Amino acid sequence: MGSPLVSIIVPVYNAEKTLDRCIESILLQEYRNIELILINDGSTDTSLSICRHWSEKDSRVIVIEKQNTGVSESRNIGIAKAAGEYLQFVDSDDWISENSTGTMVRRAEQTQSDLVIARFYRVVNGIMAEKGDIKSDIVLNKKEFMTIMMKAPANFYYGVMWNKLYRRDIISAHRIRCCTEISWCEDFLFNLDYIRYAETFACLNAPVYYYVKTKNSL
Repeated sequence: MGSPLVSIIVPVYNAEKTLDRCIESILLQEYRNIELILINDGSTDTSLSICRHWSEKDSRVIVIEKQNTGVSESRNIGIAKAAGEYLQFVDSDDWISENSTGTMVRRAEQTQSDLVIARFYRVVNGIMAEKGDIKSDIVLNKKEFMTIMMKAPANFYYGVMWNKLYRRDIISAHRIRCCTEISWCEDFLFNLDYIRYAETFACLNAPVYYYVKTKNSL
C-alpha cells in the first residue's frame, strides 16, 4: 500500500489563540505525506503571521491570503489549490489526534471507499465527550448509508466536513463546492452533494477529531 498525498484544508480567521495548537497537531501527524493549506480569510489579529511562521518551518505548509469573504469561500479556494488524492478539513479552533489522517487513509485504501466518516470528541470548557452515531467499523453502500443518516440528519456526525476524508477526484469531477450564499448548514449541503456521487462509505468507530465548542467560531 502506498502513501497517497492528503491535502488538509484549514480556513483561518482571527484564530491567534488556537492556531498554533491546530497547526502543530496536523504537522505532527504520524502520516507524513500531507500538504497543509492555510487560507487566511482577512484576519485582523496575528493569524497571518502565525501561518507564515509555520510555512517557514515546514515546506508542507501553503499559505493563501484573501480578503474576508467567509469560511465557505476559503474552503473552496483550498479545494481548488489542493493536489492530494484525499481531502481533509480542519477548523482553526480545533485539533486532530496524531493518528487522525493515517487512520482515515488506511481505512479508505483498505476498503476502497469514497468517504470515510469517524467519531469525534466535543470539547466544552476542557471537558471532552465522545460523539458520533455509527458505532462499528462497517462499510456501507449508498442506500445503507443514507438510510442510517436520515434517522438523524441533524446530527453533527453527518453534517460537518471535519470528521471525514473525501476523494478529490469525485469533488473535482463533479465540481462540488461549499455554498457561499449561506452561513449555516453549508457543510451539510456539501456532504449531500458529495454523497450523490459516492458509492461506498467506511465508518470508523475511533474518534479522530477534537471539536471545540466556542462562541463566534467558524
